[in-house]
Amino acid sequence: MSGSDFIPFHRPSIGEDDIAAVAEVLRSGWLTMGPKTREFEQAFAQYIGCKHAVAVNSGTAALHLALDAIGLQPGDEVIVPTNTFTATAAVVAHMGTKVVFADTLPNGFNVDPADAAARVSPRTRAIIPVHVGGEPCRMDELGAVSAKLGLAVIEDAAHALPAEYKGRRIGTISPLTAFSFYATKTITTGEGGMLTTDNEAYARRAQMMRLHGISHDAWKRYTKEGSWYYEVHEAGFKYNMTDIQAALGLCQLKRADEFHRVRCSYAALYRELLADADQVELPEVPPDVTHAWHLFIIRLRLEELRINRNEFIEELRKAGIGTSVHFIPLHLQPYYARMFGCRRGDCPNAERTYERVISLPIYPAMSVEDVERVAASVRRIAEASRKVQVSVAAGV
Repeated sequence: MSGSDFIPFHRPSIGEDDIAAVAEVLRSGWLTMGPKTREFEQAFAQYIGCKHAVAVNSGTAALHLALDAIGLQPGDEVIVPTNTFTATAAVVAHMGTKVVFADTLPNGFNVDPADAAARVSPRTRAIIPVHVGGEPCRMDELGAVSAKLGLAVIEDAAHALPAEYKGRRIGTISPLTAFSFYATKTITTGEGGMLTTDNEAYARRAQMMRLHGISHDAWKRYTKEGSWYYEVHEAGFKYNMTDIQAALGLCQLKRADEFHRVRCSYAALYRELLADADQVELPEVPPDVTHAWHLFIIRLRLEELRINRNEFIEELRKAGIGTSVHFIPLHLQPYYARMFGCRRGDCPNAERTYERVISLPIYPAMSVEDVERVAASVRRIAEASRKVQVSVAAGV
């Protein structure tokens, strides 16, 4: 099979406007954080509907700055869903804080609010809901738990632009929300992220800490309006975004709604084409949310198949279809097992789900024909691999 016949798991949507915007910044001579970054922050805050947006070099950095903003201390605990990428938990570990993993909903990918509540201890300071695939978590229930127990809520919205929960856009619900603009996300800056908040104190803290803990406007010191003098207030981080990234982000943000419409149409097409594939469970969308459709995750009914999930993925690869798995539960990973005493059986729902999930390609750079081909390949492999039901007449 030629490379041109392969449908990759993801391909970014980069247009000539994106390229021209980046080239303009390169020609300007101002490459690092500067006026374009500030423009991107303002545009993103307006798009989300929040007061403050702080641009950083990754979604991981946004999460780390959020934990710093709430004053997390060594010895504290943070509830983290086991079904997420390592970044969500790693930033907690970097703070010298204990990660406590929570299980997923029995038939879903997001954290189970009841299970999270059951794992709260007197040392718990925060919970980090992750909107897996772009489906918003049950924020009412999580908010009620957090309010009752006095916990901070920091949303990991790496997948959730633009998603809504009961009419409220993700990024406006909790005190702090972290977005990612990694290459595979719904809009991209290559690498990059954004922290949103309505709390001015959190915003100022994040602005200072993203650039070495120095005066929040110190990036201007090399401009005509700037001063050579600055003050170091904290031992901060090197988390600032560059104007090169911000220029790309501004162009991508202008097309975010267009990208979302395409993702929604492809999700609907997958659901139509796979509706009667009995060996496959399709993602269910609650009626009170707007799904971002960063991912389209199917679950295999393994009891009806002669092959396992890994073999199914290999058959799709042979058919020229790229896929992924979201996620390997973190409590099963060697580092977290070693550091926090995690073991198999701690989060049974997530473990069962992990064994049977496959993320199919879904992105604007696909064509309708690509989506149809992916769905046809899933149907063909499922049908070819289904267990044969043998009925034996009584008395024979």
